Amino acid sequence: MRVLVTGAAGFIGSHLCERLAARGDAVTGLDNFDGFYPRPVKDRNLAELRAAIAAVEAMATEDATITPGSFRFVEGDIRRGADLCEAFASAKPEVVVHLAALAGVRPSIDDPARYSDYNVTGTQNLLNACRAHGVARLAFASSSSVYGLDSQVPFRESDPCLHPLSPYAATKRAGELLTFTAHHLTGLGVTNLRFFTVYGPRQRPDLAIHKFTRLISEGKPIELFGDGGSSRDYTWIDDIIDGCVATVDQLAADPSGHYRTYNLGGSQTTTLRGLVDLISGALGLEPNIVWRPEQPGDMKRTLADVTFVGQELGYHPRVPIAEGIPRFVAWYRGANA
Repeated sequence: MRVLVTGAAGFIGSHLCERLAARGDAVTGLDNFDGFYPRPVKDRNLAELRAAIAAVEAMATEDATITPGSFRFVEGDIRRGADLCEAFASAKPEVVVHLAALAGVRPSIDDPARYSDYNVTGTQNLLNACRAHGVARLAFASSSSVYGLDSQVPFRESDPCLHPLSPYAATKRAGELLTFTAHHLTGLGVTNLRFFTVYGPRQRPDLAIHKFTRLISEGKPIELFGDGGSSRDYTWIDDIIDGCVATVDQLAADPSGHYRTYNLGGSQTTTLRGLVDLISGALGLEPNIVWRPEQPGDMKRTLADVTFVGQELGYHPRVPIAEGIPRFVAWYRGANA
C-alpha cells in the first residue's frame, strides 16, 4: 500500500520506513531535520534505511517471491502547509503514520511554546492535510507520558489521562484529543499508539540508554536523578515496529473508520540503577555515577498493560531488556568503531 511517514529520518521513523518498504509498500518519508540533535545522525539513519531497501531489491533479482517496495523522501516541516501539500501529493497515501514531534520531558519544561508549536499546531496541520487530500486512515504516535499524576500502574488505555506532568506529555495528550475531534467530525479512522521508552539501534543520542552507554564507554561521569529507584518500561525497537506495522494493516483493512488507542510497551519495569548496571555489565566497565536531586516532570514508574493490544493486534513484546541492552551495546560499538 502507499504510506506516508512523518518523522521518517528519526529513530523510530527510519525503522518503520525500512520495514514497510522491505515488505513491498510504497513509502514516502517526511522530515525537517530539526536541530534538536545533529543532522548527520538523521542522514545516517536514512543511509542505513536506503541500504537495507537496496539489499532487499538485490535479493528480489534472484528470488521471484520477493517483491520489494520503494522509499521516497521529502524534506519538509509539518508546520508549513506547502510542505505537507508536497508530501501528500508525492505520496498519495492510503495511510499516514504521524511520528514527527519534539520529544523529551525536560527540554519541554524549558521551552513549552516550541513543543506546542510542533506537537499541537503541527498535528492539527497534518489532520487538515489528511482531510484536504482525502486520506481516511491515520496512526498517531503518542507516548506513555500521557499517563499522569493519578494514573494507576500498570497503565491501561482506558485511563482518562487528565493530569500530565510535563508540557511534552500535555502536547501528546492534546494530539490524541485532536485526532478524536477529526475522527468525530470527518470520519477519519485513527489509532493512537502510546510508545513506552523505546530503545535500540539508531536511538536518539540524548536518550538515557544511548547517553549512558556513550559516557560510560568514554570513562565520563553519568548523572542519575533521584535515588535510582524510579522505573521504566523499556521497549525494544523491533517490538514497537511490529505494533506499528500491525496497526497500519488494521487501519487499511478497516472500512468503518474506528477510533482506537493502544499501548506499545515491553510490559516489564527496570529501575534506573538496574538499567545502569545492565549497561555497565554489557560494556564490562564500572560507571562513575553522580547523584542529582529528582527532576520535575518525571514519572516515578511506567508499565504498559498490553492485554488489549494483544487481543486486537496480536502484539506481544519479544525482547526483554536483559537481552536488548547487550544488543544495543553491540550496535553502539559497531557504529562508533
